[in-house]
Amino acid sequence: MYKDKKVVVVMPAYNAAGTLEATYKEVMEQEIVDLVIVVDDASGDSTVDIASTLPNTRVIVHEKNMGYGANQKTCYRSALAEGADIVIMVHPDYQYTPKLIPAMACLIGNGLFRCVLGSRILGGRERALGQGMPLWKYVANRFLTFVENLMIGTKLSEYHTGYRAFSRDLLQTIPLDENSDDFVFDNQMLAQIVWAGYPIGEISCPTKYFKEASSINFSRSIKYGFACLATGLRFALAHCGLVKSRLFPPDIKA
Repeated sequence: MYKDKKVVVVMPAYNAAGTLEATYKEVMEQEIVDLVIVVDDASGDSTVDIASTLPNTRVIVHEKNMGYGANQKTCYRSALAEGADIVIMVHPDYQYTPKLIPAMACLIGNGLFRCVLGSRILGGRERALGQGMPLWKYVANRFLTFVENLMIGTKLSEYHTGYRAFSRDLLQTIPLDENSDDFVFDNQMLAQIVWAGYPIGEISCPTKYFKEASSINFSRSIKYGFACLATGLRFALAHCGLVKSRLFPPDIKA
């Protein structure tokens, strides 16, 4: 709970048995989280068994693998159904430190932002690479972010972090079900938030890269990159009134 606002952490999980418990422990050590929701996307390991033993945790299981975006849709729908006022997505692979939860909740709970990102880039190039981010991922991140900032009209340090916090009213406003069930969901969601007129806050986020940390491979990263550029282009064309898009309906603009 933060200032009488219910704080719910959602964890989109897939084969996270090796890191789930450590992530959960650090989440609860922040002492403001009321509920953790773990959505398992048909893992082949003991993720569900481990999640089922964790206190103050609701476990939802997809019977078949539906994709990262579909997992998030279930996460956010479930958090809203549980009465969440502040929803924070933390990957259960322990790549992003849960120690930033109080800071992110503070920015949302005090009405400063309705969306806050934990950025791996704000700390600078040396920090990002020093924490283990592969050089090719850093270069791709910076390139995509630069182009998307031009097309969408923002100045974010990155669009591609998986560490995010949202207010309840934002999640109820954005047409999330129109988004992809794949990894580009993250990108589409941020574009929708900008389209709706909400400013996005960022805080610097220490990040760990190790074997168990989830990551998409090079070929899927290429597909993701083109999908991000396509999202930015759709935004720009819709903004100019040249196309209509279900991702960016006119009735959600502030």
